[in-house]
Amino acid sequence: MADHETPPSFDDLDARLRAARAREEEDSGRGPERRGTPSGMGLGMRIGAELVVSVLVGTGIGWALDAWLKTAPWLMVVFLLLGGASGVMNVYRLMRGMDETVGLGQAQRRAEGAGEDPAKDH
Repeated sequence: MADHETPPSFDDLDARLRAARAREEEDSGRGPERRGTPSGMGLGMRIGAELVVSVLVGTGIGWALDAWLKTAPWLMVVFLLLGGASGVMNVYRLMRGMDETVGLGQAQRRAEGAGEDPAKDH
């Protein structure tokens, strides 16, 4: 009968993950401070993409429903407004940091975690 090996502890797994991240950052030449910090240009591009894509998707859904149900142009107008509203909501979530990847709220939490004053840069 085979011996039951004890599974590695979470501390061991955490140490291995940290070592792997350190090796990856060293190999790529990026430090931990550079990873995940959005640039102003990137944030602006994402905001523009969120607004434009949500309006286009809403308009496309409305146009397709109008073509299928022969209700032109009412559903397209309704879905255009819904798409615009969803785009504004996405931008609001992005700016409040509710999105996990970027956002001013996320940047402020990172700065607060590092002991910096988030209003210092603005």
